[in-house]
Amino acid sequence: MTTWVDRLWYGRARPLWPLYPLAWLYRFIAERRRRKAWKSMDSPIPVPVIVVGNITAGGTGKSPLTAMLARLLKQEGWRPVILTRGYGGKSDHYPLQVLPDTLASEAGDEPVMLSTQAGCPVVVDPDRRRGALWALDQGLGTIMLCDDGLQHYRLSRDIELAVFDGQRGLGNGALIPVGPLREPPERLESVDFVITNGGWLSDVKHEQQYTMALVPTGIRHLATGRMMAPDEIKGKPVMAVAGIGNPARFFDTLRSLGAQVAERALPDHHRFRREDLECDAGQWLVMTAKDAVKCRELAPENAWVLEVEARLPDAFSEAFISAVNAAGESLAAQSLTGSTNL
Repeated sequence: MTTWVDRLWYGRARPLWPLYPLAWLYRFIAERRRRKAWKSMDSPIPVPVIVVGNITAGGTGKSPLTAMLARLLKQEGWRPVILTRGYGGKSDHYPLQVLPDTLASEAGDEPVMLSTQAGCPVVVDPDRRRGALWALDQGLGTIMLCDDGLQHYRLSRDIELAVFDGQRGLGNGALIPVGPLREPPERLESVDFVITNGGWLSDVKHEQQYTMALVPTGIRHLATGRMMAPDEIKGKPVMAVAGIGNPARFFDTLRSLGAQVAERALPDHHRFRREDLECDAGQWLVMTAKDAVKCRELAPENAWVLEVEARLPDAFSEAFISAVNAAGESLAAQSLTGSTNL
């Protein structure tokens, strides 16, 4: 997201108020699309489906949260499959399973990143319901975890998590294009969990609101994979490059580690060129894990990747796993009832 978008959408004022008719039209189309999708939905997916998404435009930390949830589910004995649209990638066939040699240009940057961070199958398909059924047919897992799918209503879901940037929150509270909202705040009444990345939203009232922190876990050398502790960057001159939804958070994290940061903010899902990765002699080039998957062949020798991990309180993990197990038991009971009625 650019500075001008921050100013127009994420302050309290609404300088784009003359565009309110377009915001009303956007809301009408979004709600009609949602109703139509629910009415035309086929039978539910026969395993639990968890959807991670947001109601605001821009980066909120959905992908690190998705990776963390996948690891948590694996600890509890589930076999998660991550479903994703694969924004920024273009494949000649779908569904597409992300493999170690899959390129970000084919699958998208976030799916390739998730396949390494989450340690579970990742399936790319713009039609995530089709992707889920294919994953089940291939025996890839026992539970579906949909990254950035809150508005993908063709996919039935058992649990929804809405993620917010704790600093930006709801912005000015208006729908696109006047503000950053994809759906009105009332949409949160139907989600199961509200997760705020790096803060607490006082203007959102939800019984299951939890604060998430993105904690630096290491600095990885892009070419060799060698890892260093995050504090190794303290006092170092850094050219920080970020093509993500909220680059300011990345820059602030590097500064919190003591780095001397020069910023280079690029658009979200940016297609990198060699000139984007230029820096002065003596500078460390540091990027996000999401950007790194697109820069393996482009980056110079001094390129490093800041690795982060989503952390949430134990109370969230307990509530989340309880909801997942309840969804699994409910689906099993429905399956048993259906078999009995045959």
